[in-house]
Amino acid sequence: MIEVKQVTSPEQQKQFLNLALDLYKGNPYFVPPLYMDEKKMFSRDYVYNGSCDWTCFLAYRDGKPVGRIQCIIQKDANAKNGEKRCRFSRFDAIEDLEVSRALFEKAEAWALEKGMDTVVGPLNFSDLEREGLLVEGFDQPSTFEQNYNFSYYKDHIEALGYTKEIDWTASRLYGPESPETLQEMEQFTSFIFKRYKLHYGTAKNGPQLLKKYSKGIFDLIDASYEGLYGTVPFTEGMRKLVLDNFALVISPKYTAVILDENEKIVCFGLAFPGLAPALVGTRGKFTPGTLAKLLYAIKRPQILDLCLVGVDPEYLNRGVSGALSLAIMKMLRDNPRIQWADTNLNLEDNYAILNQWRRFRREECKRYRAYVKKLV
Repeated sequence: MIEVKQVTSPEQQKQFLNLALDLYKGNPYFVPPLYMDEKKMFSRDYVYNGSCDWTCFLAYRDGKPVGRIQCIIQKDANAKNGEKRCRFSRFDAIEDLEVSRALFEKAEAWALEKGMDTVVGPLNFSDLEREGLLVEGFDQPSTFEQNYNFSYYKDHIEALGYTKEIDWTASRLYGPESPETLQEMEQFTSFIFKRYKLHYGTAKNGPQLLKKYSKGIFDLIDASYEGLYGTVPFTEGMRKLVLDNFALVISPKYTAVILDENEKIVCFGLAFPGLAPALVGTRGKFTPGTLAKLLYAIKRPQILDLCLVGVDPEYLNRGVSGALSLAIMKMLRDNPRIQWADTNLNLEDNYAILNQWRRFRREECKRYRAYVKKLV
């Protein structure tokens, strides 16, 4: 018999956090989130408590946890889009359709009780967290920013009446298509910079970079991401969360900021050393061994994760993004240890960003999906 309970006690919170870690134990493609970051969501002052109603459920069989799901009502997103949607996130379960059915029935009942008419996901509190269900590329390693799930999740979700709403793709960039491409990009960027009086921003180190440019980057994210699927406006709490999370890994070596003559940011790209290899096989906790691996990955990265890219809407059709592509090409060229840059998730209909990668030798390696189901 399957019993689904709402997570309320500290013991249940621990079971909720550990379920995925136990389910994927020994899986070489699963990258755990940092345990301390996941645990924060159960704190009273969690950054999203003001903008979201949410709860978690655990499924038990014979007293043992066998599945979990989180339900999130993102009030800012619903207000922005005029919707009554409940997001599901952190869905994990053993390979048993009845376990998944019990979890989703409980999630849908909760959504209806809260006045929602649609369930969608996997989507998180915001697009700053992991989102999407992996539907292609199960034999590919995840990045620190990506979900990993077993292939049967797709079958279970679709059997329960959910249909595709949108896909994301994830690609690896190996550098310019040819040496000539790099030369052409340099000439093109020089022309664009002169025409629009642009230049690259500079900083000596990560803290200085954040001090000089973080406000402009956040403002540009709000402007350039406003119409994209699943995005929500940045709150002050979200900005602080990002700064806290990025402080250790951000570096001018892997960041491109493009400014106009008034020092206003018109385009940016933030990349970070890939942390996934240091976390595979761990439970996301800062043991001395894990910490040593993380510090090594930060100082001597083998992979770059492209985390945030933004272009001022006024400059979208002016070729400015080419300067960002050039900067990424040079990051790969000047750091021979780095094997590739991972784009992470790009919406399948975000043609502006997908066209930007056409100048690279590129391999599309994974596909993620958001599902939707109308309840009424």
